[in-house]
Amino acid sequence: MPEVAENMEMKNAELATALALQRAAYLAHPVPTLAERKRDLQTLQRFIRDHKEALCEAISADYGNRSRHETLLAEIFPAIDGIDHVLKQLKKWMKPQRRTVDWRNFLGASNRVLPQPLGVVGVIVPWNFPVNLSLVPLTYIFAAGNRAMVKMSENSRHLARLLIDTMPAYFPPEKLQFFDETGGVGMAFSQLPFDHLLFTGSGQTGRAVMAAAARNLCPVTLELGGKAPAIVCADFPLRTAAERILFVKYLNAGQICTSVDHAWLPEASIAAFVEHARQIVPARYPQLDTPDYTSIIDEAAFERLLLALDEARERGAQVISLLPGPAWDRATRKIAPHIVLDAPEDSLLLTREIFGPILPLRGYMNLDTVIDSINAGPRPLAIYPFSKQADTVQRLIDRVMSGGVSVNDALFHVGQHDLPFGGVGESGMGHYHGVEGFHTFSKLRPVFYQARFSPLTLLWPPYGKLASRVLAFLTR
Repeated sequence: MPEVAENMEMKNAELATALALQRAAYLAHPVPTLAERKRDLQTLQRFIRDHKEALCEAISADYGNRSRHETLLAEIFPAIDGIDHVLKQLKKWMKPQRRTVDWRNFLGASNRVLPQPLGVVGVIVPWNFPVNLSLVPLTYIFAAGNRAMVKMSENSRHLARLLIDTMPAYFPPEKLQFFDETGGVGMAFSQLPFDHLLFTGSGQTGRAVMAAAARNLCPVTLELGGKAPAIVCADFPLRTAAERILFVKYLNAGQICTSVDHAWLPEASIAAFVEHARQIVPARYPQLDTPDYTSIIDEAAFERLLLALDEARERGAQVISLLPGPAWDRATRKIAPHIVLDAPEDSLLLTREIFGPILPLRGYMNLDTVIDSINAGPRPLAIYPFSKQADTVQRLIDRVMSGGVSVNDALFHVGQHDLPFGGVGESGMGHYHGVEGFHTFSKLRPVFYQARFSPLTLLWPPYGKLASRVLAFLTR
């Protein structure tokens, strides 16, 4: 125990030293130019391209098996492409904004809003998309002119080591530093007096992070999760809905905060959806050990998912494995894609975020039932309405609040560089991506420029008849 305490004390000192170094660098050069910010973004992009294969291999090693194609599609490409988007927009984002002036009081004056860097931003990264959820935020942090400290997950040891070892060749420590989770680092990191803190992860940990940051009045952006539903309406082609929902659900073996947690279907369509799934999924993943299918991240998550399946089965649910052969393999921590029918309302699958390759199907006769059920729980990070009727889609958007929406598909609102991404209520707070990401990591600083002559001198005391007449005019 004394050794653990000593190691933690050393880690706290290391974190404090890193923050002091970055803050001193910020104070010495608080507002980087457009050219400097573009250079940082291009350097970040060059790092990703230079280490593309190593990043894929490190993530796969952390998972046990992570599909290389999924890493390229969901992590490497969005990070590279997102930087291109920001490079094109950055000059416009950085321009001072002209704001109106009340000419009656401030004739001749002017107002501006200046987007300026906050200083040092902390980023706490989860394990499920560790490149995307570290380097995409860095894109907006650097675009806004800041410096950053990034804490990786305890389940991303191989990737963390790669980033810690290779990133210093691209960015000096006063600009960017990565840290591994060696036990207790996350809480110590959360307690640092950053100028902003971004956390992506579970709601339970998010509460602890926010409480720790509150001691320093550090503003926090929380990207959490929840039970994001797909809502398939009777007018939408069922085969198309199945193809799209099943792709998203089993991507990364369901370990995505914006995955389809469960799907609502008209009662009459459930059997047909299952038959479509029995055809679609084996065509994509012929067997459990295909390298295209990703492992569950660790033993605890593996056991949690098997427990949820067992509980549902024991309580009368129909549990359907969609692949031939064994439904799971402990050695590789792979669980076959599953569909579950008739899960009890209070079962683990329907009350907790699943975060795995299990899709409960829920039937409905009336769309109001779906709306009321979703609204009775915490607000989800996303909803996915499937309908060709614009008024039906708008009804769901209006009546069911969520962090974001993809219409007639799932997940892909997150991949739009010009849309803000964020939760609402228990699924999170704040945004990044797009201009909102630039604003999140900027201080939108209001600046008032007084004219050579101030009309307010007419209202200086001692107050007399002139001041009375002016105030009578202003308040008429």
